[in-house]
Amino acid sequence: MNAARPDHSARYHRAMRTTARRPRLPDAPPERPRAGVAASRRPTATLWRIGMLLVPDFPMMAFAAAIEPLRAANRLTGERRFEWLLFSRDGAPVRASNGIEIAVHGAAGDERPLDLLVACAGTRDAGAGDDAVHGWLRALARRGTALGGVSLGAYVLAHAGLLDGRRCALHWESLDAFADRFPRIRPTTDIFVIDGNRYTCAGGTSALDMMLQVIAERDGRDLANAVSEQFIHSRIRGTRDPQRMDIRARLGVANEKLIAAIAMMEDLGDDPRPVQQIAAAVGLSPRQLERLFGKYLRMTPGKYYLELRLARARLLLLETTRPILDVAVACGFASASHFSRCYRALYGLRPSDERLGKAGDAASR
Repeated sequence: MNAARPDHSARYHRAMRTTARRPRLPDAPPERPRAGVAASRRPTATLWRIGMLLVPDFPMMAFAAAIEPLRAANRLTGERRFEWLLFSRDGAPVRASNGIEIAVHGAAGDERPLDLLVACAGTRDAGAGDDAVHGWLRALARRGTALGGVSLGAYVLAHAGLLDGRRCALHWESLDAFADRFPRIRPTTDIFVIDGNRYTCAGGTSALDMMLQVIAERDGRDLANAVSEQFIHSRIRGTRDPQRMDIRARLGVANEKLIAAIAMMEDLGDDPRPVQQIAAAVGLSPRQLERLFGKYLRMTPGKYYLELRLARARLLLLETTRPILDVAVACGFASASHFSRCYRALYGLRPSDERLGKAGDAASR
């Protein structure tokens, strides 16, 4: 038994008694009404049952980040407020992307009632063509069960037609590919999204923030804060927090004009801008911008921008079926031959070899 338990429990219960005397911390901006979460907040909490559908090569960090806040909430309150059940397509254990196998409680089609079913996946083909899983998810949706996705779990819901017209979150590396494949869904760069009774997050530690929001809506912000502190998580991030690190922290630079130029380069879109235009947009001459890149990043603006465009091209090659010429044009290359030469110089193989030999996913997200 952890000797710290009484102290944390006591602190949580003291917080419950003094909530009325303290200003309440602001909750995340409301989306659509949340089915089942806000409505279940009451003095004597009812059990909330959450299912996790594990897809082969699921990311272990995101899985643990989704489950552990629920365990901590039960421990801190001394009550069984949350229960979790694990499922796979066929009821067999599922291997995570790190090679660890997880046993499950049931298979797709399980009839046990759930308040929320979350798909945890790390590959873009998760759920594709799986009629058994799709039928189960649709049946749950008809019964009013909330549905969610962790990391690339949004693909599972999207393949089942259960995210059409919704906003959703998924890992930033897959946003372009997802938007190409599912034009009726609105992917965002938010770390998590709660759109009606659809819960999605970008993976990694964002699953922790999404579940802390669920706990806050259901049982109050004080309990969510207490759970957050258990995991040395100093701030509960909101839905609008970005997935990627701030450029200052990521690259270790502080020059505002350089940061603005890099931000424009990273916001590639399908029509990359010439370096000269970027320099003018941030109030610099091309030569001044070149000096800043040389001083802080030890490379030219052109080389930095080229590597960004090639990195985006690589993701499009691996995660979409776009023709190679379309990928080249989308990433600012005038011809397939120029694209191929630049790609081979950086990655050591041609774009066509990349697609044939390494088609797959970043399953470790």
